[in-house]
Amino acid sequence: MKRYAALADEIGTAIRTGTLRAGDRLPSVRIAAASHGVNPATVFQAYYLLEARGLVRARARSGYFVADGGKPAPKALEAASEPDSESVEVDVSERVFAILEATTKREVVPFGSAFPSPQLFPLQRLAKTLATTVQKLDPRVSVEYLIQGNAQLRRQIARRYVADGIAMQADDLVVTNGAMEALNLCLTAVTRPGDAIVIESPTFYAALQALERHRLRAIEVPTHPGEGIDLDALADALKHQRPAACWLMTNFQNPLGSTMGETKKRDLVALLARHRTPLIEDDVYGELYFDVQRPKPAKAFDDEGWVLHCSSFSKCLAPGYRIGWAAPGRFVHDIARLKLSTSLTASVPAEAALAAFLERGGYDRHLRQLREALARQQQAMIAAIANHFPATTRITHPRGGYFLWAELAQGVDAIDLHRRALARSISLAPGPIFSSRGEFTRCVRLNYGAPWDERAEEAMATLGKLIQHPS
Repeated sequence: MKRYAALADEIGTAIRTGTLRAGDRLPSVRIAAASHGVNPATVFQAYYLLEARGLVRARARSGYFVADGGKPAPKALEAASEPDSESVEVDVSERVFAILEATTKREVVPFGSAFPSPQLFPLQRLAKTLATTVQKLDPRVSVEYLIQGNAQLRRQIARRYVADGIAMQADDLVVTNGAMEALNLCLTAVTRPGDAIVIESPTFYAALQALERHRLRAIEVPTHPGEGIDLDALADALKHQRPAACWLMTNFQNPLGSTMGETKKRDLVALLARHRTPLIEDDVYGELYFDVQRPKPAKAFDDEGWVLHCSSFSKCLAPGYRIGWAAPGRFVHDIARLKLSTSLTASVPAEAALAAFLERGGYDRHLRQLREALARQQQAMIAAIANHFPATTRITHPRGGYFLWAELAQGVDAIDLHRRALARSISLAPGPIFSSRGEFTRCVRLNYGAPWDERAEEAMATLGKLIQHPS
């Protein structure tokens, strides 16, 4: 039995025997980890399992408490999507922009945001590092690091991959202006206008916008809300439609939160290698895991260089600094040349500051605190859904990231719900923007990336009323 399951059973026995009673507060994650001699992530897993069993509840800013017989957690979504398998032209940008334009306003509760709260990041420490680094910056580095980016930063990034058992060298990496530039450069390197690209269903709307911008066609493949893309369906698409590439998120997929298991990732990479089909892997949420260790990306199983792996610091350390990277395998020189011919270089001061920040340490401590905060906020949102949404609501239960995907009752129109919620200063991301065909009309993506407070709880209560009383 895994340690978190054994710990959950121990606490569950204490609850059933009356040693812990309804309303009792469980030890904080930090105290429980110290007293049991385990990692805080193990305690989070145990508490999460107890909550799934209905034995404990999370309270915003207060911790975990023995349940008092209240509403159980919403049931999990279990069925894979069933998209049309034929390729289709993509035309989503206007719809996406119209829906998301208003979600950036400060007075709006940001359940529809694509970003975690800036409050969760060490921005003051980063600013001090930036100020110190800029004063010492050699002007010549702006030319020396023109092709692939700051060498010190690339070494620091490569070391993190190596620590996770993934072979990586600094020269395997190209630093970019955020992950979106990395992803777009990779898409440019392996496609031509008119090509078809395999994507998940649902998929992140920015991927759809990128396909539209490059004049590419989308092949939506069935995707399980917990386990990711259906490999049998993918194999069929590779055989009969011969796509130019795949664009997938194998860890904490946006919007579902799904994560492919290691065996499935290994099989995915082998399948694509047999077809000589590149995989553009978007792994921007990989560091935001709630389990004991980071789930490996598909890149970990890439022996032939067909995986173009992309990530950034925007979601885990430095929002606004716009520093990302690509580890594009056999396409590294193509990506470097494309980078040089488009934006030349990423921000030299930002690269140097992040390199110094990583080198001095403290990044992993920040990540632990960030993961703990996101896990708490997820549980608070799940509890709010249980308390305020109809019992027919089905949700995903991600083990990382900061998104939940919710399937609402028949008759609910997600676009209409978005409009009515926005009129009450609440944003959400309606399902149709995550599909090239505008599907998932009664689904929404909810962001739990902001610290939970009374305003968030009240907003969830308002959403629940809007869902139960559609216009």
